[in-house]
This record gives sequence, structure tokens and C-alpha cells, in this order.
Amino acid sequence: MRLFLATLALILTTATAQAEMAPRDGWSVTPTSKTYDQLIADVKAAAKANKMGVVTQAGPTGAAKARGITLPGNRVIGLFNNTYAVNILNLSTAAMIEAPVRVYVTENADGTATLSYKLPSVVFAPYVPEAGAELAALSDELDTVFASIAAEAVE
Repeated sequence: MRLFLATLALILTTATAQAEMAPRDGWSVTPTSKTYDQLIADVKAAAKANKMGVVTQAGPTGAAKARGITLPGNRVIGLFNNTYAVNILNLSTAAMIEAPVRVYVTENADGTATLSYKLPSVVFAPYVPEAGAELAALSDELDTVFASIAAEAVE
């Protein structure tokens, strides 16, 4: 019975992991014709071109593979720069928990990849009542920067 439940859990986990990103409120979700590895490389290049650094990277795919579980490519890349960090920190210590802003590259069943991210204005919105209009303006500016990164990465 344990083997059956473990097998069922693995099948359900793999099936869930295969679901492609769907549009959702407050997000930018852009399917591409690029491969997963190419889209990751292009996100990093576009971030650099837009003066944003790759601060973090994480994904379960490699660790799952080491455990014998096959998952589609799945990478979260945190992007930010020190100018935004200092400016936001001067407005709200609490808001810095949201930095870096993350983009999400997922591999689709057909071998293509999707680029997704929460809009920075949505990410920082909970802190605007405390920090004021300056944080709203910075997060709107970050919306524009991330839209440029995304446009360059997916073209």
C-alpha cells in the first residue's frame, strides 16, 4: 500500500508540475518559442542591458533529478540593483523583504518556455500606505524596467 501511495504521489506531483503558467491578475505571463535554457540566458542578458543584476537563482529541477524525479525546467531568477534597493530601503524597511523582484522561467511540455513575473507595482503595493507615493512611483518605474527586460528576453 505504501508503494502504491508513493507512486500515486509521484504521478500527481509530476502531472501538477507539467501544468503551464496561465495568465493571472497582477502578473506578466509570456509564452515563447524559445527553449528553457535559451530563455534563461536571454533573461540574464536583458537584465544586464537594463542595469539590473542577477541577485538570486533557484529551481527544483536539478535537485529533483538527483532524487529520481523528472520535472520540467523551472527557474526563479531574482533581479535588482543597488540604486533601487537603497531608495526603497530609505522609504520602507519592510518593503525590502520583496527584493529582489523575481522572474520565473518555466519549461512547457512542447519544449518551449514561458517567462512570468509579478508586476513590481503589485509586489510593493502592500507597503505604499506606509512608504507613500515615492514607493508607488519607484514600483511603477520598476514595472517599466521589468517590461523592457521581458520584451528583450522573449523577442
